[in-house]
Amino acid sequence: MEDQNHRRSVTLRFLAEPTDINFGGKVHGGAVMKWIDHAGYACAALWSGRYCVTVYVGGIRFYRPVFIGHVVEVRARLIYTGRTSMHIAVDVSSADPREGVQNQTTHCVIVFVAVDDAGTPQEVTPWNPVESEDVALRDYAIRLMELRKSIEEQMTPYQPKG
Repeated sequence: MEDQNHRRSVTLRFLAEPTDINFGGKVHGGAVMKWIDHAGYACAALWSGRYCVTVYVGGIRFYRPVFIGHVVEVRARLIYTGRTSMHIAVDVSSADPREGVQNQTTHCVIVFVAVDDAGTPQEVTPWNPVESEDVALRDYAIRLMELRKSIEEQMTPYQPKG
């Protein structure tokens, strides 16, 4: 169980750099999204032991800005597995290093699919939550899947044909 828990989460920590700045003087949302994708991919690849592709990024929520020079923490953790897919919750927080108080800045859920060298989806090891927090996260992922299906049904008439 310990090995499985170790493989189901990844935390990246680094300083927000001046190259990440937007016109408002804060870290650009696109930079935050890149960090989210990197942490999510690392988590999915670590769990599956395979190359993974992003198939969905949903509900990205920016709560507060990230400032240049702050220590950024991007935590990705597996919250649900399908046959070939992995749902990864990603939380971003930042702190002024002089104060050290982390504040959540962003949250989202990314769905990755494990693939082989030809791009064919491959089965992943199932994750079966035991702890109540993990069961709640799995249930959250299932509710989000149901919402996505409803949204996709609504979007179908507006999708490009062909």
